[in-house]
Amino acid sequence: MFTGLVEEIGTVKNVKPLGGGLKITIAAQKVIEDFQIGDSINVNGTCQTVVKFTKDQFEVEAVEETLKKTNLGKLKLNEKVNLERSLTLNKRLGGHFVTGHVDTTGKILNIKELSTSYLVDISYPKEFNKYLINVGAIAIDGISLTVANFDEEKFTVSIIPHTWKVTNLADRTIGSEINLEFDVLGKYVARLLNKEKQSNITEEWLKQNGF
Repeated sequence: MFTGLVEEIGTVKNVKPLGGGLKITIAAQKVIEDFQIGDSINVNGTCQTVVKFTKDQFEVEAVEETLKKTNLGKLKLNEKVNLERSLTLNKRLGGHFVTGHVDTTGKILNIKELSTSYLVDISYPKEFNKYLINVGAIAIDGISLTVANFDEEKFTVSIIPHTWKVTNLADRTIGSEINLEFDVLGKYVARLLNKEKQSNITEEWLKQNGF
């Protein structure tokens, strides 16, 4: 579990084929301070397992299913990635609950710089529309953000300069593919509502059966 508050920007140093997956080496400093083999690390919003590390870099192994749903398979040498260690019990939850299980990818459609923020329009598959609400939470490349508005084809997020500076957003351009994780609480609500719709127990059924 993560918060969506990026701790450090890492740099991709090596990408090697590993069966149907990839072994990815990332240079970093802060997140490595208390690493242990087997620890979880959020890379661009994707929960990965540390399989090897030194004082200035670490390795993760992205499997086939991860590459299908995320942008990790398209990482290039020296590309910047967002990094966050897993949530601990003594850490403030300043963002929102992020699982690191990416739902799908989207593409940046437009970036508008305002006097005090950036507005970013992002496309997404319309089947995920049920998880979006105005002022609801969403994780973009592992960054906890708030949905400003949305329709069935795109949504918009407003980003403060600090977030722009301490994440890889500053390196993103129109057309960049980004990882999307919709709010886990919204997913549970949508599932419960869907189960209610599928139920055969209605008010009329109850009356007919003496309730």
